[in-house]
Amino acid sequence: MNAMKHRTHQQGAALVVGLILLVVISILAISSINTATTELAMARNDMNYENAFQAAETGLENAIAQGRFNTLATANLAQNVTSNESVSAVIEFEDSTIVPGDRAFSMGSGVAAYHFVVTATAESKRAGTAGIVTDRDASAVHSQAFYVVGPSAPTL
Repeated sequence: MNAMKHRTHQQGAALVVGLILLVVISILAISSINTATTELAMARNDMNYENAFQAAETGLENAIAQGRFNTLATANLAQNVTSNESVSAVIEFEDSTIVPGDRAFSMGSGVAAYHFVVTATAESKRAGTAGIVTDRDASAVHSQAFYVVGPSAPTL
């Protein structure tokens, strides 16, 4: 008979504690899912930026390797790296300077340094969205200056 009295005095406390624990665990699970989703989006964005960065570096290397250095006109180069990535590079002439013909330089007189700047702009689109702008797209711009040594232009 004592066993019967103890059961009637509990009045469902285990049910309430169990439901509270279930709610707490559910909130933690939903929070973890939201955090994981955000981290995946951040990783995707970082990957697209890294792809654009590498495409811009490739554009710089290709532009310099082609050797299209013209002091009178700007050279424009464009290429598709992949179906989702493209890069365009511009080679611009900046200035020329005469290399001094003293003992420090063994080139002698009549030699000039022609200064150029290459600017590569790359875009990386999210896969499967060709032509559609999304918030996951990334772009990168890289510039590199260099010079080419050659005979100086005759002065008038």
